[in-house]
Amino acid sequence: MKQSLELKLGQHLTITPQLQQAIRLLQLSSLELQQEIQEALESNPLLEETEDEGSKPESGETREESSDEAIRATDTEMEDGAPNGDPEADQEWSDPFDLPVAPANRNDSSSELPDIDSRNSPEQSLQDHLIWQMQMTVFSDRDREIAMTIIDAIDDDGYLQADLADLCDTLSDENDEVEVEEVQAVLHQIQNFDPLGVGARNLAECLRLQMRILDPCTPYLEHARNLATEENLALLANRDHGQLRKKLKLKQEDLQGAVQLIHQLNPRPGSGVNAPQASYVIPDIIVKKVKGIWRAELNGEVSPRLQIHKQYEKLIERGKNSADNKYLQEQLQQAKWFLKSLHSRNDTLLKVARQIIDRQRAFFDHGPEAMKPLVLHDIAEAVEMHESTISRVTTNKYMLTPRGVFELKYFFSSHVGTADGGTCSATAIRSLIGKIIEAESADKPISDSKIAEMLGEQGINVARRTIAKYRESMNIPPSNLRKSLV
Repeated sequence: MKQSLELKLGQHLTITPQLQQAIRLLQLSSLELQQEIQEALESNPLLEETEDEGSKPESGETREESSDEAIRATDTEMEDGAPNGDPEADQEWSDPFDLPVAPANRNDSSSELPDIDSRNSPEQSLQDHLIWQMQMTVFSDRDREIAMTIIDAIDDDGYLQADLADLCDTLSDENDEVEVEEVQAVLHQIQNFDPLGVGARNLAECLRLQMRILDPCTPYLEHARNLATEENLALLANRDHGQLRKKLKLKQEDLQGAVQLIHQLNPRPGSGVNAPQASYVIPDIIVKKVKGIWRAELNGEVSPRLQIHKQYEKLIERGKNSADNKYLQEQLQQAKWFLKSLHSRNDTLLKVARQIIDRQRAFFDHGPEAMKPLVLHDIAEAVEMHESTISRVTTNKYMLTPRGVFELKYFFSSHVGTADGGTCSATAIRSLIGKIIEAESADKPISDSKIAEMLGEQGINVARRTIAKYRESMNIPPSNLRKSLV
């Protein structure tokens, strides 16, 4: 076979590094963006954060304009050579130059500010809390070892997850065997610790431990103790009140009082010690009503204001091929790309938010019941972008409104047909279902079929299974489980 050379022409798409950076910044949340900006500031000397203590924070649009002007000015200066023809640009690398003084660290020993970070004590776990009480209790060495083993077997909710026989096997060895009665005695001591109910092996025992300290004269206390068994609590969970009254031989009023007393107890005593830290959402968009018109603006506190570092920029010399000069040129180009990507992200986010507000104006005026159907394709056509871009913009981005903080995805929902041929948003239907269930009677909850009939009277044609799907998405149990005595 004879070898030959052949020339072919073809086209293919290539994602440049600049476009990859812009796409990555576009899909970052506000917290991730802050981390990305901090890493860029630490790695690129040509980027700096502007600090104007005497001036107010600029709005999102003003910050975008200033960043864009800095980029254009830098482009012009790179084309003309040394910026502004400053003679200082010709100085040698070894020449001293003035740099802005960094603000004093608040943890610096020379600072007069209090060291707040060092005062924050580490979080205390439930095990630490129980061990501290064990150390304050008179235990023998043997009982102390048993107590430590029991505490290690208690979960974050305060329940003992190990069987007493298994604990005996763990503690026993060839020469010394631990009896179940010994573990039981130490467990009783731990069950007297704070919080009340800790060390229980099931919910019924946890409730009985908490009822031990109640005043004997507490109304319905004896009925509540009889109710606090595994079998009776299972009937209570299934809302089988008739079977409970028959089994306990109680009147409706007595059973209702006992259930109300049990509701005042804590089924997860350990959760109070291991309280999870609240996670705060930083909104990217702030919506306000100005002179009767809803307006959106970027949250200026989401990311710091960045600019090109003028001192380092002046050190770049045109036509010089030294390693230091090339390094600064590369970092300058990367800083310009980063600022452009930030500007593109903010501009796209603001465009999408304004389109959402324009199309969901009824929601801001009247609430979720007035939400209109909206899909990504509608916004993509309005802003002349691809649906994938709109999806990236609306993911993990939040909007602060007078009605609360919502993810941008919240404003997108499918549509359901109405009796007059129109459409209704699925979000609006979920809100209507929630209001109907909220207003129902506790002893006579409304079924899904009845809710479908009530919505049909309002002109919204929804099947019963659709009501069930929306109800489950809101974590609302069915009607037979919503029936309650209190």
